[in-house]
Amino acid sequence: MIARTVFTTEHEMFRDAFRRFLEGEAVPHNDQWEEDGQVSREVWRKAGEQGFLGPNVPEKCGGLGLDFGYNAIITEEMSLAGITGLAINLHSDVVLPYIYEYGSPQLIDKYMPRLLSGELITAIAITEPGAGSDVKAIRTHAVKQGDHYVLNGSKTYITNGQLCDLVLVVAKTSPDLGARGISLFLVEATAPGFRKGRNLKKLGMKAQDTSELYFDNVLVPADNLVGEENKGFGYLMHNLAQERLTCAIAAVAMAQRAVTETIKFVKERIVFGQPLSGFQNTQFTLAKMDAEVTQAQIFTDRCLELFTAGQLDGTTAAKVKLLTTEMANRVIDDGLQLHGGAGYMWEYPISRLYADIRISRIFAGSNEVMKLLISRDLLA
Repeated sequence: MIARTVFTTEHEMFRDAFRRFLEGEAVPHNDQWEEDGQVSREVWRKAGEQGFLGPNVPEKCGGLGLDFGYNAIITEEMSLAGITGLAINLHSDVVLPYIYEYGSPQLIDKYMPRLLSGELITAIAITEPGAGSDVKAIRTHAVKQGDHYVLNGSKTYITNGQLCDLVLVVAKTSPDLGARGISLFLVEATAPGFRKGRNLKKLGMKAQDTSELYFDNVLVPADNLVGEENKGFGYLMHNLAQERLTCAIAAVAMAQRAVTETIKFVKERIVFGQPLSGFQNTQFTLAKMDAEVTQAQIFTDRCLELFTAGQLDGTTAAKVKLLTTEMANRVIDDGLQLHGGAGYMWEYPISRLYADIRISRIFAGSNEVMKLLISRDLLA
């Protein structure tokens, strides 16, 4: 890999600290978390104690006020370590920005200290049984009655669905307005009428709890409306660039790990009396894998620079999400093929990478949606 200039010495010191945190508090427990289908609450609290939750939350909101590069390092290091259950990137990069960017001072004061400490774990509830990438098709709705909203509906495929204490729920407040009638609410898991469904069994990311959520006449305080009523769709569209950049960062790191693990394997594996690394096909495949990762890393780092400067537009974010996730799926598949039968065994990291990466082409907007967004910009 070429030298990267996007990170400073301070960034790399932070990386070392977070890597040590993962080696001590996450990696030794990962196999058990995969068996359990979720991580421990204790690891969330420890991450909060060490400042690893929401590092870019502004100081005025109680955070450290660091740049997004620190968030990117957390995503990279978790991906390189194979830690998929500890969804810090969802918590810090997806949910928290809605609160500190659009939430009232009262909401920030009420929740942010506990969100940064790891006392409260978040989820975002958008997807429904009949609505995924098409957000305007959601049916969950909220009706205002006095100083509360009455929330009804259901959500599915919700990350942190079992562990969550606070859920950012997307609901329609003016159904006749379509996408212009969507609002965002913070709903506490202890609210009467809120119920968590089963922990869903998935192809990959097995340590990450993913659930169905149900809302049956849940009374949500009007103060828990995030931003303005009926402005939720605009908030979602604005924040998707950051979410898609996070997807790209994770995808590139997972692909890099696939290259590293495959190099290690082919050097040790003996085939027809010589290391597998001695065959030209192996060498050519590895060269292609590494070149693709390098190309994707350069583009992703550039997008990180743009985002940090407030200049990453939605189309470019769609491009980096599309290209990096497609690349990572190809590279990891090539790595598994070079592992042969061993690559199909769960004990090998390449097998877990293969299962874990597949969702990257679906979440944060499917790659078909990314192509649609890019083409619309081209033909405008």
